[in-house]
Amino acid sequence: MNKNDIADIRKRFKLDTDLLKITDIYNVYIKGETTEIFHEESRSFSLLDREQQELFLANFKKVLGGKLDEKLFEVKFQRQEEGQEDHTQRLLYDGLEADDADDWKANMQRIALKMVEDKTYEKDMVITFIRGTYFKTTKREPDETEIDMRDEVYTTPFILSSINQTELPKSSLVFDFIEREFKSNVLADPVIKLTSPIGGFLFPSFTDNAADVNHIIYAASKANNPDFQFIENVLNGEEIMTAEEDKAVFEEIVKAVIGEEVNSRTLAGVYDEINHMLVVEKESEDEEDTPTLDTVEVTRVLKASGVKDVSTEKVERAFQRVVEDKNYEMKASHVIPSYASKSIKISTKVADIKISPQDLRYVKQVNYNGKRCLLIEVEEDTMIEGFKLLQEEELE
Repeated sequence: MNKNDIADIRKRFKLDTDLLKITDIYNVYIKGETTEIFHEESRSFSLLDREQQELFLANFKKVLGGKLDEKLFEVKFQRQEEGQEDHTQRLLYDGLEADDADDWKANMQRIALKMVEDKTYEKDMVITFIRGTYFKTTKREPDETEIDMRDEVYTTPFILSSINQTELPKSSLVFDFIEREFKSNVLADPVIKLTSPIGGFLFPSFTDNAADVNHIIYAASKANNPDFQFIENVLNGEEIMTAEEDKAVFEEIVKAVIGEEVNSRTLAGVYDEINHMLVVEKESEDEEDTPTLDTVEVTRVLKASGVKDVSTEKVERAFQRVVEDKNYEMKASHVIPSYASKSIKISTKVADIKISPQDLRYVKQVNYNGKRCLLIEVEEDTMIEGFKLLQEEELE
């Protein structure tokens, strides 16, 4: 599943659309510090009043917000063991295929119980499940907004879940117009924070507009901070790596190969080579073929960047040392800072400077009059607070 797939289904969570239909909704209320369901409610989504539908649709849209491999993760299910009846892949698949809403609810209830048995929540929580169908059309005209009978349509049944905290409303002072007096307004009903879900998932994942029931999209509460325990114990998913972790692994591997010190020209060359991989992939229009960096590609990138004495064997040893797996692959998009924006921060005691990877080659650390200095090559006058900076001594 790629970012365009996520963006397309996400924008379909709105009222009065023919491109996404929600049939059932099941809500579970869990009191804090307990491992039991306090209240549950299952009904047809169409029976909710319009305001409730809008609140829930905005919530589901929030669940699918964020970047892939930072806040959203495509997780592969673990292999189901023989006799393992509560494997989440099986519960979701059976729930998706169930003709009767009660059967669907029973499977979702078992997943909800897995959630609360795996972790005790400090606050009261609401776990919501919806079942529906997502339609994706092809060869659409720019002015089309809904399904046309002549369109080719990909149809994908899905289940989405959200996890939301609750909080008690704050007491306030109000004025009673009827009694003409001031009163304290103390509300005891907890408010469900639908505007900020703390997690959720979408099943199944989509690949080439087809359902991929072997993967699930997991939504974390914060970027680069997935709940690994939830992924393993509740979703029965395999281990994942965040974009931040991939970047850290790449940096450690490069250090293991060339050492801790590197000049700006070499580092700029590394980023150029990796960016070229991403550009070629983008031009190929094959978004499913994500460029990765294995031992062979890392060797090629370092050699092309001017690093001496680099071999595949040396890089393999670095992989083995850092991740204990010479067959490990990193997504190229994870390890390079945003190429066109000022995404690289150069930190010094005097100042912090931000530049883009493509401009890194214009920065050097030099020795001037016995002192370390940062040299930045510029093509135009340098302005400071409206003043043009005067050119002083020339470096030799």
